[in-house]
Amino acid sequence: MTPPVTAPGLPRLVATDLDGTLVRSDGTVSDYTREVLEELDRRDVPVVFVTGRPLRWADDVFEYVGAHGLAVVSNGALVWDVARSRVHLERTIAPELGLEACRALREAVPGSTFAVETLDGIVLEEGFLERHPVPDGSRRGPLEEIFDRPALKLLARHEELAPQEFWDVAEDVVGDRLVITWSSATSLLEISALGVTKASTLALLCETLGVEARDVIAFGDMPNDLPMLAWAGMSYAMADAHPTVTAAADHVAPGHDDDGVARVLAGVFDL
Repeated sequence: MTPPVTAPGLPRLVATDLDGTLVRSDGTVSDYTREVLEELDRRDVPVVFVTGRPLRWADDVFEYVGAHGLAVVSNGALVWDVARSRVHLERTIAPELGLEACRALREAVPGSTFAVETLDGIVLEEGFLERHPVPDGSRRGPLEEIFDRPALKLLARHEELAPQEFWDVAEDVVGDRLVITWSSATSLLEISALGVTKASTLALLCETLGVEARDVIAFGDMPNDLPMLAWAGMSYAMADAHPTVTAAADHVAPGHDDDGVARVLAGVFDL
């Protein structure tokens, strides 16, 4: 791949979360944001979508990703080649390790339920209450039966504990074996293989592009964005971001319903 070229002092790559960051509350991307992304693409500045969304949800916005055609999905477990519609990089959880973590978490927090994201879609325990539509034909069954192949992401849900409380317990129980984060308003934990975060996978991708961390500008709004914002040379929390994100970022952008990402980029690149 040819390294991106920008004027001295300008970022060479844009990394942005989607929900609560680039995408508005109604699930759309504004015409203004589309125009800004298209202009950056014309200037050969890659805009990489870095999202917790699984592949089956991320493709809704792939039309905005630009000619470079790569997206980091499932919190870094997968880099998807959008242009060629194929896997560029996978970083999965082995079933044995995932099942061990699930058993430990369920013992510590009775009532925990689980689902598994793979390239083929989502498989769920019978008691897992998904808040989004589940694709037709998705399997449900006992955990040992549905977790039968490497997973891109393990989902853990609890219907009574608050998100922070559930996260804290999970960190104590399995945090040294897997990476646990969350980005939902409900008590849904997103669990990845050890060492897999948005930041670590973005770093691998940037290495192939010849881009250093100091040349990346990143945007996010939830705790799963924290590693990426800490890694990037310039970081922005959205105006309505989680408090931990606002505290960690270098700057604050306007809210996602006010085209915050696009407005910041228009200023930085003098569009």
